[in-house]
Amino acid sequence: MTISPKLLKILLVEDSKSDAVLIQETLSSSRLLDELYVVRDGVDATNFLYQTGSYTNAPRPDLILLDLNLPKKNGQELLAEIKADENLKTIPVVILSTSSTEADIVKSYQNHVNCYLVKPVELDQFVHVVEAIEHFWLALAELPSSQG
Repeated sequence: MTISPKLLKILLVEDSKSDAVLIQETLSSSRLLDELYVVRDGVDATNFLYQTGSYTNAPRPDLILLDLNLPKKNGQELLAEIKADENLKTIPVVILSTSSTEADIVKSYQNHVNCYLVKPVELDQFVHVVEAIEHFWLALAELPSSQG
């Protein structure tokens, strides 16, 4: 008897439309991805995670891909909020940011990020990073159940 792998739900918090489209296209062929939800700012991400506003039927994501430089509420604020919440803190969060500053990296890990990756400028390297996220987080890592 073969056990089918769990299909995962990812929340992508990304204000750059071009980066979001590239991530969506790269992950679209994944056999392990159930759904990729995209929100463009930190406030919408909060509403999604707490199922408020227009996101009352939003599912709990299995993984969050988070940009730092977001409008309305930045990625560090959102990360700190997620990791301080008993119901959300077990959701793995991967920072995917253009920032490679030591201060941003250190602050992210102080806020309990699970992984910090710098977005490459080159298209093929960007795709490689997204594929590496897919391989590790969707195929290799054991994630907690959706109940947290």
